[in-house]
Amino acid sequence: MGNERAYWLAFHLVYGISLRWIERLRTHFGALATAWEADQAQLQQLGLRDSILERFRTLRQRLDPHQYLATVEAQGIRVLCYPDEAYPPRLREIPSPPLALFMRGELTPADDRAVAIVGTRQATSYGQLVTQQLASELCQHGITIVSGLAYGIDRVAHEAALDAGGRSIAVFGTGVDVVYPRAHQRLAERLIKQGAILSEFPPGTRPIAENFPIRNRIISGLSLGVIVVEAPMRSGALITARFAAEQGRSVYAVPGPITSPVSQGTLALLKDGATPIGSARDILDDLQLEVRQLALPTPPAPSPASPHEAQILALLAHGPYHIDDLAAELGLGISQMNVLLLEMQLRGQVRHLGSQLYARV
Repeated sequence: MGNERAYWLAFHLVYGISLRWIERLRTHFGALATAWEADQAQLQQLGLRDSILERFRTLRQRLDPHQYLATVEAQGIRVLCYPDEAYPPRLREIPSPPLALFMRGELTPADDRAVAIVGTRQATSYGQLVTQQLASELCQHGITIVSGLAYGIDRVAHEAALDAGGRSIAVFGTGVDVVYPRAHQRLAERLIKQGAILSEFPPGTRPIAENFPIRNRIISGLSLGVIVVEAPMRSGALITARFAAEQGRSVYAVPGPITSPVSQGTLALLKDGATPIGSARDILDDLQLEVRQLALPTPPAPSPASPHEAQILALLAHGPYHIDDLAAELGLGISQMNVLLLEMQLRGQVRHLGSQLYARV
């Protein structure tokens, strides 16, 4: 595609331009480079809305497509345009595919076997344990885990996949150079090494509320199916499930306590026909995927940095502990225990399960 790539990217930056319009421009002008240089009257004759034409006019005045593409790539960010061979093939199937994607990390053919795991930011210990189990087991069968890097279920899904030695993809609602939430910077770096981070939003895009529901169609679009672990009735995870249904993807829901607010959304999905699941095998069977028990390399666990950390790891080897119980066992104050556990979380030694309950990674 050569010269055209810069113009695919440039038109992608014109809010409101769809793939249908791009094909129309290419048919009429013969090439996107010619369409980029066309005058307003020519474009208006094709029926482009005035609002889109105005955005195009403003962008064209300040953007050189080739220079912009070079600037982005100089930041170590790869651009995947719709016609590129490396563009995710499953995304081409959805009703509104992004004209271009920005990527850090790498996509591989193995990522064609991908499943999304999404859910609430206010995950319960039950939800986190279920997510950890599902993501880890799916990775053991060669499934890539897709999610959105949010707090709660998303974070646990990514971490469990990476901890199992598998692959994971995060779809950002910001630019790929803007990690949100900022506390997940280290997780994003791990994803770049063991998967990829993707966004349709240009580098430098800050967190804007309306961008996150939009990106959810990409999470589902990359995936064979979407698993909703926990979700209240008003939840981004339910938006992802709706996109999945519209895209012809499978929708799965994890049954939870009917008294739990974060299980009300999954209960609604089950009533609407989502498939209930209780294990990774349920997913593999429903998607008719070949069972592959892979021997994945497990990253070595960091050594404890102090005798107190060694004691904590020894206690957690027997199962999750509440912070109060850990403090009592070690004879430490809660504030000191908080600092220790935070440092161990940052090194990937322990995981917070919610409600001040901690487990060994």
